[in-house]
Amino acid sequence: MAQPQKAAQEASAELTPEAREKVELAKTFAFHLLKGIKQIGMYRHNESRFPEFLAKAVESISSYNEKYGPLSLKVEQQNLMLHGESLFSEDTPLPYKFFRDGIRQLIFRPGLLVEELVTFTLIALSEPERGADDVLAQLWRASMEHVEYVVVEGFSMENANEEEVQVEVDKVVGYLYSRLQTNSDDYLRFARVSAEDLDSKLEGVEQIRGLVVGGRHATDELKAKLQREVMEEESARLFPKLVSAVFQVVEGGVEDAALLEEIFVQLLDMLLLQDDFATVNQIVLKLRALAQREGGEALGRMLEGFLHKMGEEQRLSQLGESLKSTRAKHPADVTRYMQALGRDSIVPLLNVLETIEVPENRALLCDVLAGFARELPDPFVVRLMSDRPQTVRDMVYILEKSNHPERVKMFSQVLKSPNLVVKLEVLNIIGRGRTGEARRMVADALKDPISQVRMLAAKLLPEFDRDAAYADLMRVVRDATFEKKVPEERVAIYTAIGATGTPGALSLFQQMLAVKPSLLNKKRVMEDKFLAIHGLAGACSIQAYKMLQAVVEDKSQPLEVLTAARKAMYQTRKTLFGDSALPEEA
Repeated sequence: MAQPQKAAQEASAELTPEAREKVELAKTFAFHLLKGIKQIGMYRHNESRFPEFLAKAVESISSYNEKYGPLSLKVEQQNLMLHGESLFSEDTPLPYKFFRDGIRQLIFRPGLLVEELVTFTLIALSEPERGADDVLAQLWRASMEHVEYVVVEGFSMENANEEEVQVEVDKVVGYLYSRLQTNSDDYLRFARVSAEDLDSKLEGVEQIRGLVVGGRHATDELKAKLQREVMEEESARLFPKLVSAVFQVVEGGVEDAALLEEIFVQLLDMLLLQDDFATVNQIVLKLRALAQREGGEALGRMLEGFLHKMGEEQRLSQLGESLKSTRAKHPADVTRYMQALGRDSIVPLLNVLETIEVPENRALLCDVLAGFARELPDPFVVRLMSDRPQTVRDMVYILEKSNHPERVKMFSQVLKSPNLVVKLEVLNIIGRGRTGEARRMVADALKDPISQVRMLAAKLLPEFDRDAAYADLMRVVRDATFEKKVPEERVAIYTAIGATGTPGALSLFQQMLAVKPSLLNKKRVMEDKFLAIHGLAGACSIQAYKMLQAVVEDKSQPLEVLTAARKAMYQTRKTLFGDSALPEEA
C-alpha cells in the first residue's frame, strides 16, 4: 500500500494550475456540503431551513460548473477524490455510505437546484440500519436531473487481489462514463461502446481470461420485484422525461399546434391510466407559465384546450374509477387536478360523486365542488330533492361549505323531504346559521308533522333570541294540542323553555312545583312537577340548582318528585362544577 500512496503524492505535486484550481473549487463545495449536512442533522425538525443550510454549497458548485462543466468525483471508502486529491479534510461517513452500495462516481451537472441538493443530502443522512432503503434505491427513486452516479457491482477477476481489481475497475468505469458525456442539453443520452474500443483504451489492464459466468434461475419473487421496478420506472421517470422532452419542443416554438395538442391529449390519457395526477398538474403549470410570456397566445389556446380535455366526461369517469373504492394515494394532487377544471365539469363531477364509495374521497370531491357552488349553485340545489339520502347530505355539505349567502333558503326545500335523517341533519346545519332567516325556519319547524323534528327545533331555538324563543315555546305549551303530544316531546319543550334562562321560565317552574296535588288533579299536577324539574335541568344555572335544592329539602313533596329533583340537582352540579364537585352519595 506504500507504493500507491507515494504515487498519489507525486501525482498531486504534478497537478497543472487548471487541475489545482478545480480541486480547490471542489474542496470549497465539499466543505459547504459537509457543513450543511451537519446543520440539517442538528435541525432535522426544521425542514423549511434546509435550503438555507445548503445555499453556500449550491453557490460553490455553480461556480465550478460555470467554469469547468460537470463535477465528477471518485467515491472511495473514506473520502471523495478529484485528480487524486481528497476533498474532505475530516473523517465523515458520507463517502462510505455510497461506496458500500457500489457507487464509484458522483457527478454534479450544471443547473443543480437547491431542492435536488437537499434531496441528495437527506439520502446521505438516511440510515438503512433503521429501516430506510439503501442509498442506491433512494437515488434511483429520486431521479434527480442534475445529479448522476456510476455503480459497479459484482466485478471480480481471477488471480487478482482486491487492490488490483479496484484499479482496473476504476479505469473501466472512467472510460465508460467518458462515452456517456455529451454537450447536448438532452439528458436522454446513451453510449455506444465496442469491444475494440475498450481494448484499445484500457492500456495496462490485463485481458480477462478463463472467465466463468455462473447464475441461477429467476424466482417468482424476483420476477415480481422486477415487474414492480419496471412499473415504478415507467411512472417515476419515463413519463416525466417524456413530458420534459415535449416541452423542449414547445419552448422551441409552436409550429404545428394541432399536432402538439394531440400529443398532450395522449400524454393526459396515459397519465390518467397511471393515476399520475402530479405530472398532469405540472403540465398545466408549465403551459400556464409559457402562455403568460410575450407572444404566448397559441400556448394560451393550447392550455384552454388541455383543460377542456381534462374535464371531459370520459376522463372524469376514469378519475372516478381510481377513487371509487380505494383511498387516493396523493389526495392533494387529485384536488389540484379538479380545481383546475372549469364550470363545464360541474355536472360530470357530480355524476362521479354518485359512484364514489370511500368516505375520504367523497369528502375530497365535495370540498372541490364547494368552490364551484358559490358562483353556480343551481346544479347543487336541483339535487337537494334527490331520492338518495347520501346525495342530499353531500349537497347540503357542499352548499354549507360554499358560504353562499342564500344557502339557508336553499335548505328549506330539504325540510320538505320525507327522509327523517336528512331533515334532522339539515335542521342542525340551519341552526348553526344564527341569522334571522335561519331562526324563522327553525321556529316554523315547531309545526312539522314529525315529532323528532319538532323536538330538535325546540332544542335549537334558545340558541338564537332567548326571549323570542320563550314566547314561541310558550305558545306551543298553551296550544290545545299540547296535552296530546307524546311525553318525550313535552319533556323536550319544557327543557328548551328552561334553556332560555329567562325569568319568566324560572317563575313558571316555581309555580308548577308549588301546586299541591289533590285527589281530582293528582296525575296532572305530578306530570307538571316532572316537566318543571326537566325545565330546571335544562336551565343548568346556579339559580336553577338552588331551586332544585329547595325542592329536595321540601319534605312535603311526593317521593317521586324528590327523587327526580335530586337526580336533576346532581346532574346540574356535575355540569356546572365537574365530577369532583359531586357528593359521595351521588
